[in-house]
Amino acid sequence: MAILTKGQTFANADSVTSTKLNNLVDAAAFVAGASGTTDNTSLEVNGSGRLQVKDLGITSAKIAASAITTSKLPDSTLATDGVTYAKVQRVANMKVIGNVSGSLGVASEVSILDEDNMASDSATSLATQQSIKAYVDNKLARGTALDTTSGTSFDFTSIPSNVKRITFMLDGVSTNGTSPIIIQLGDSGGIEITDYYGSASEIKATPNSTSFTTGFGLVESPAAGDFYYGIVTIANVSGNLWVYSFTGSSIVAAQTYLGGGSKTLSATLDRIRLTTSGGANTFDAGKINILYE
Repeated sequence: MAILTKGQTFANADSVTSTKLNNLVDAAAFVAGASGTTDNTSLEVNGSGRLQVKDLGITSAKIAASAITTSKLPDSTLATDGVTYAKVQRVANMKVIGNVSGSLGVASEVSILDEDNMASDSATSLATQQSIKAYVDNKLARGTALDTTSGTSFDFTSIPSNVKRITFMLDGVSTNGTSPIIIQLGDSGGIEITDYYGSASEIKATPNSTSFTTGFGLVESPAAGDFYYGIVTIANVSGNLWVYSFTGSSIVAAQTYLGGGSKTLSATLDRIRLTTSGGANTFDAGKINILYE
C-alpha cells in the first residue's frame, strides 16, 4: 500500500540523474484516503498535501491521562460558553456540589434537606427555602384568639412539645365577680390545679399581695365591671419546670398588677387555661390569645 505518490517515475534502462532524483523527492506527496498514508479517521491529507488532524478525529483514548489542564480551558464569558452543565458529573437528587470538610479539599455531593423542624441538626447540610420559612414561621406561632364574653374558663390546647416560651395576652378581660383571675398549666393528663408557687400584687396606695397555689395569679382582687389588660410570660426553665411573670393594668380602677411564680408539671406541657380561683366567676368581656415559640 503506497503512502506516497512519487515525484518521478523510472522506467527500465532509465538513467539516474540529479534532476530525476530531485524530482523524486521534491514532488513526492502523501496519498490521501484510508488506503493511503493515514487511517482517514484521526489524520487526513489536506488539499496542500500536508498531514493534519481530522475534524473530530481525536478520541478520549488518544488523550493522555491528566493531559488537559485548566490553563487549556477557555474562561467563560457568557451563559452559553465554558464548561456546560451537561459536561459536569451527574448529581443525585437533593444534592449540590461543594466542600464541607472545613479545609481545602475535593468537591463532593452535599445534601439538601427539606425538614420543617430542622430535626437532623446537621452542620454540613443545606436547607430548602421552604423548610427555612416553615421553621422560622413555627418558631413564633400564634394561637386562635378567644372571646372571653361568657364561660368560666378558656383553654388553649395542642401546644407543641418543643415550645419553650408562651406569651399570654389579655385585652379588656372582665368577670362578674371578685375571685382572682389565674392561669393554669396542663399536660396530657389534663389541667393541673395544685402545687403552684408564687404571688400577685396590686400596685395602689395600699398595695395588696396574695400567694397562689392553684394557678399563676394575675389579678389579685378584681372588681366586677372593670377591664384588665396585660401580658403573661411563661418560660421553661428545664424539663417540666415553668416560671411566669405578669404585668397588667385595669381601666376603671387604674391600677397596675404584677405577678410571678413557678410550677413543675407531671409531663410535657401541651395546654394552658385562663380561669378564676375555684372557677367561681363568669367572664363577660374581652379577648385573649397566645404566642408560643
